[in-house]
Amino acid sequence: MRRTRRELLGTLGGAAAIGLGCGPRPSTDRPPNILFLLTDDQRYDMFGAGGNPIIRTPNMDRLANEGVMFTNNYVTTAICATSRASFFTGLYARCHGIHGFRTRLSEEQHQLSYPVQLRDAGYRTGFIGKYGVGGADDIEDAASRYDYFEGWPGQGQYLVPGRAHMTEHLGNQALEFLGGSDSDQPWNLSVSFKAPHVQDRVDPYFINDPRLDDMYDGLRLQPFPHMDGSYYDSLPEFLKDDTESRIRWVRRFGTPEKWEESVKRYYALIHGVDIQIGRMLARLEELGQLDNTVVIFTGDNGFFLGERGWAGKWYMHEESIRTPMVVRDPRLRGRAGTRRSEMALNIDACPTILEAAGLDRPESMNGRSLMPLARGESPEWRQEWFYEHLFENPRVPMSEGVHTGDWKYFVFHQADPPHEEMYHLAVDPQETVNLASSPDHAATLARLRQRRQAWTENLEGWRIDQPWTEPA
Repeated sequence: MRRTRRELLGTLGGAAAIGLGCGPRPSTDRPPNILFLLTDDQRYDMFGAGGNPIIRTPNMDRLANEGVMFTNNYVTTAICATSRASFFTGLYARCHGIHGFRTRLSEEQHQLSYPVQLRDAGYRTGFIGKYGVGGADDIEDAASRYDYFEGWPGQGQYLVPGRAHMTEHLGNQALEFLGGSDSDQPWNLSVSFKAPHVQDRVDPYFINDPRLDDMYDGLRLQPFPHMDGSYYDSLPEFLKDDTESRIRWVRRFGTPEKWEESVKRYYALIHGVDIQIGRMLARLEELGQLDNTVVIFTGDNGFFLGERGWAGKWYMHEESIRTPMVVRDPRLRGRAGTRRSEMALNIDACPTILEAAGLDRPESMNGRSLMPLARGESPEWRQEWFYEHLFENPRVPMSEGVHTGDWKYFVFHQADPPHEEMYHLAVDPQETVNLASSPDHAATLARLRQRRQAWTENLEGWRIDQPWTEPA
């Protein structure tokens, strides 16, 4: 049963008085701790449980084997600032209005966010790593929303003299936070890794811990799908040479040798994150808190690793928008190792965290809690969702679209003429054949165009103080 904030605070007081939550089994009265792990540019198939046989990710795989993995998890906008704002608030980009890197969360949006709601309910809260929303002038305000804050604006640096590699440094800070926790007060810690994001404009870009430089030596990587150049050659000119995705492809993947080096370093960065996740899980076990800690692991967006002639994200192809999502809840031991295929979204993280803590989802929130699915229930679920990328950059074309699970449609609407792509994912999961100009699929194209318009109008009419429903 869900509890109000007032009821939850009462529970916390009672737990403190009688020492609940100290035993080996999860307490049914004390709210659980919540550890939220977010990687940067890690797509869905870039860990072992996601189907990658090469990357060494025993701890990410452990979370999947001990929890529930959502195999069709997506971000509603594939760029870090916008996606992170959606994680905090449970809102689509058109609702929170953060399309770039300098816009901060409003006071109303902070109050909607899971860190503020949990803190108001009595949780000790912490944030570590890449904050990603707003500029340097906004970090002090962000820090004031937490009990423990080691976040930074911008990208940060992997290698700083006299400090461990950034990924290990974040792990050290996480252990410091965990060491300051106690059994009487539940906590929420968000660890926002920079990895496996590149170090922009610094060759070799994917700057892993130097101790991991040789972990994939001697391994010959096989090219991924869509690396033969045929898709890129078919594109209109506005999606080619002068785009950020192509410029970065030349730098990072422009030769077979460079591609292989970059991908191995990307793998090593992910392995570095996995090591730190293992350290956190071990510390929680030492503290006797793992069995009362919900762990959520996901990524802020996907990443093109040379596919389609691109590097980066931004566009609505699966490589760019599909990410890991695992919910490990020790109260659901019988669900360990379960896979759910329903479409989950980054906007679902906030309401999922709130429900895990026993709090209600605000009615204006766009996202839905994944907890019913994690519990094995069969609630009425979304049949489609909306994608939007409205970041203003002359080298990153804007796009919008609709994903129904079986079909995907998106349009670069500022082009003249607009460029449309439509794929029948049920029979073409690799998105090989663009059916937007197929006469046999004109009716489907018209329907998906209409759905895009319906979503646009619905989201533009959203209000933070009013209940929200998806377009009929």
